[in-house]
Parts: sequence; structure tokens; C-alpha cells
Amino acid sequence: MRLSAFKRPTNPVMSTSIKPVNVKSALMIGLVGLGSVSLSAQAATQAAVTVPVDTSVSSPTAGIQLISLKDDAVAVENGTDDLSEVDDMLDAADQADQADQADDWIDNVPDASALDIDSDYNDSNEITTDIPAEVAEVSLNAIAPETLKTFVAVVDLVRREYVEAVNDEELFINAMSGMLTKLDSHAEFLDAEAYENLRAFTQGDVGDIGLTATYQPKRGYWVITEVITDSPADKKGIAIGDYLHQIDDFKLDENKQSNDIKQLLTGIAGTQVDVVVSKAGRRKRTTTLQRNNAHPQAIETQLIDGVAIIRLPAFQNNSREQILQSLIGLDAPVTGILLDMRDNPGGVLTSAVKVASLFMTDTDVVQVKGRQSAPRTLSTQGTAVLKPLPVVVLQNRYSASAAEVLASSLQAQKRATIVGEISYGKGSVQSVIPLNDEQAVKLTVANYLTAAGKKIDKIGVQPDVRLSGNESTWEQQALNLLRQQVQSSGLRFVRQDPLK
Repeated sequence: MRLSAFKRPTNPVMSTSIKPVNVKSALMIGLVGLGSVSLSAQAATQAAVTVPVDTSVSSPTAGIQLISLKDDAVAVENGTDDLSEVDDMLDAADQADQADQADDWIDNVPDASALDIDSDYNDSNEITTDIPAEVAEVSLNAIAPETLKTFVAVVDLVRREYVEAVNDEELFINAMSGMLTKLDSHAEFLDAEAYENLRAFTQGDVGDIGLTATYQPKRGYWVITEVITDSPADKKGIAIGDYLHQIDDFKLDENKQSNDIKQLLTGIAGTQVDVVVSKAGRRKRTTTLQRNNAHPQAIETQLIDGVAIIRLPAFQNNSREQILQSLIGLDAPVTGILLDMRDNPGGVLTSAVKVASLFMTDTDVVQVKGRQSAPRTLSTQGTAVLKPLPVVVLQNRYSASAAEVLASSLQAQKRATIVGEISYGKGSVQSVIPLNDEQAVKLTVANYLTAAGKKIDKIGVQPDVRLSGNESTWEQQALNLLRQQVQSSGLRFVRQDPLK
């Protein structure tokens, strides 16, 4: 659809204002994720070494160690397998870019797009930022006087003549929202509910708009059969029996499947989607809805014949830790990894880099290209504890953003076999910038490329092996392929006794 970290911005460029603005924290949210600087990998490569656990560190994966069935032991060193220095490095990079008047922060997301609150940040660290001179000196004549006159005239006309009374605050919020949504499908004005949902995404929330539709051949249309009370769809007047004609750029016909509709309406909690509906085929109307009908997502892991099948629904800040915890929970030898990222809309970009760091050492993962800056590279860090195991990645046409970052990097390094179908092709990067405690703007500020500099946006990741037939059979096809690559008796994941 990154959502990544609360970041304290340094002299952000504001395009419209005439007095100082208090900026608390630029909320980096990502439908692909956070990251805008080359990160040198600091991988610990010594195997068969057990490192004592620092009990003062409350890491959820502290003390994890790998035990080979050949009696070799690999311990995960505390502090060597995370990206704890990313935020500081990003801050330094942003300062350098702002000196060049470049706004190149990287999202999350959206595709939007998880938000991680900087533990070092508190209200006492508010930054008062003066409007840069080059912006403050821009004359209003840069906007045609007739355009300003027309805008004021339209506001006045709506005030006086619209069939129902509307207040000025609502009009201007709608104007801001319209200005952003016309830029692209990912830019938007976030109200309090959407903003809070984006914050919640770090905990695992994916959202929809609260409706279900079914194709009815006799009518020749997709008909809405369920609308959840008080859901975004319900609040915008969408009702059972309405026709659903289009979702974003996708026109609906009899060739679409029910799962297609579900996945098009689902995404990172708090992001928006445009739907075209009508009352039984009469006048169509386009409605912008936010995916605020949120429901938690969790990583699911199961073991089949020694292969760990990890279903990764989205990239949150703790995805890497959840994967390791789930492998420990198997309490059995693992000979290979099947990473199922079907329907994964993306999420936190740094989370994708952390997950990539489980499989590869000292490896470039993704490039990020802002408007005025040279491409930057994010690389793996820490110990690649899953490096000995063969990997197959399963994707479909709804695997997007950060999911495509991970798949493309594993594919480029021949570290995994990508199977399924061509992924979605979402390669833009969003920043979520707080305006106050309850409102924010999500803005597309960069594009990301594969580590080799290849474009993903509107192209997607090509699978190494295309799977056919009903998608319900794909998991078994992927398992059969992975079993051919298994060459060892595997690894068992255990938690180290902190007293030893």
C-alpha cells in the first residue's frame, strides 16, 4: 500500500504559511517503509559461538540461538541483528538533503504507508521551525489572482446556495483532501480516525471499508450484499443493493473473483480507496473511503514435513521478531522456509529490510529515489540466522510495496525462488507528516527501485516459476519445489537460557 518511525524533522520545507510552525514529529509511514540512506551491513559471521545474554536488554528475541542437527550452534548476538541506528542515520541524511532543499523522506506504506514512536522523543522536544526564506518570499502572485478569486467565489456560493448548511471548517478540510487526492491515489489528508489507524498499523492492523459484494449474473453487476454498521461504507451512505462498478482504477466485471474484490478493498489500516457505486445502476458516484474497519493480523507458521510455512500478512515493526518467535514455537527441526506473502499490501520498509537480514548478509536490498536526490541504498544488517536454509517465496497479484522489496532482493541474490504470479507493482514511497495531534498529511515523496536499480512501480516482480490452476493449490506446488532444494537435516530454533 511505510510506515515507520516518528522522526524529528529538521527545518522541513513548508509551502504555505506566514508564521513559525510547531512541528512535533514527522510520522514516516509507509506503504513501503522507512529508509533513505545507505546502511552498511554489520553482520556477525562467526558460527558455533554462544554469546551470553545481556539481561538488561528487553529484546523479544534476546537469547535466541540456532542449533544445527549436526551439533553446531549459532547464537544470535544481542544488538547485532537489528537496525537500531537507522533512525539516527536517516535524521543525518534528511538534514543533508534539506540543505539542498530536497524533500525526500521515505515512507513507510502506504503502499501507506506502520508507525513506530521514537522512544527518545517526548513533548519537551518540540521543534519550532521558521519558514525557510525561499518559501516565505514566494509571492502570492505565483497563484493567478483569478484562481484565488474563483476559489473564494466557490466557497461563498456553497455557503449560500447548497441545499444543506455546511460550516467553513468542513469546506476547507474537503478542499485540502481534494487537493491531495488529485495528486495520486496514495496522497491524502488524514483525519483523527485515519491517523490513529495508521499508528495502530505497527501493531498489526489491516483494514477494509466494511462492505461485501457479490457478482449477480442476472443483473450483470457486482451487487453489495453486506454493509457493516458504522463502517466507512455505511457512514458514506453505501447500502445493501447498491451496485459496485469500480475500485480505484479497476473496473469490475464478471471476470473478477470475490477474492479480487476483497483484496482490492483491503489494505493498510487508515489508507484510502476510491469506489464507484450507484443505486441499482442509476447515476454513478465516486466516493473516497478510508480503510478504518481495522482488524489485527498475525504471522502464522506451521511445519509440514520439516518445511516451515510462514504466512506474512503485512510488514510491521515487529515482523522480524514475530518470525523468529514463531520458529522457536515449532520446537522441531526446520529444513526450509516457504514464505507466503500472497495478499501482503506492504507496510514498513525497514521491516522488510530486517526480514531480508534474516536471510542475507552485507547485501543491498532496495534503492530509494527522491525528487532531487541521488538514489540511496538500504542494506542488510546483523546475523543472517536463516542463511543455511533454502527459501521459496509465494506471491500473487496483490503482493505489493514492501513485499515486492523483499521478494526482488531475495531474487536478485538468487537467495530464494519466487513463485506464483506477477506482483502488484507498487513502487512509490509516502511520508505521513503530522499537522497536529489529530491530523496529518500523507504525501508521496519518492519511488523505490530494486537493489539493481530496476523499476517496480506499475511493473511488479516477475516470478521465477509461474504457478497455474486454482490458487488454493499453490502452496502445495511451492512445497514440492522447495523440497527439491533441501540439502541438510535442518536447524532447530531454541531460546538460550539467560542464566548460562
